[in-house]
Amino acid sequence: MKRQTILFPKAQKALKRLGENIKLARKRRGITSFLMAERADMSLTTLRAIERGSPKVAMGNYMSVLFCLGMQDDMIRVGETDELGRDIQDARLLRPANMRGRG
Repeated sequence: MKRQTILFPKAQKALKRLGENIKLARKRRGITSFLMAERADMSLTTLRAIERGSPKVAMGNYMSVLFCLGMQDDMIRVGETDELGRDIQDARLLRPANMRGRG
């Protein structure tokens, strides 16, 4: 039995928005669904699932579509700034030396 991907509502919303943004980018460029699916080497069904933000589609397929749109660098920038992670790292650095390594 195949395991089902379960996402929190905020993650579902973000994925749906990603799909919508991909669809809008494709349409702005005047690329039909059929042509995009062909360029990305996937079925029209898979492309439609991507444009709906389906969590069942492999990340590689999302990347193929982004590459065809010339937007692959946008995905690379995910987590680039990571303000929360940097704040946590800074807080760890500010702890006294005798407290480091605990917890």
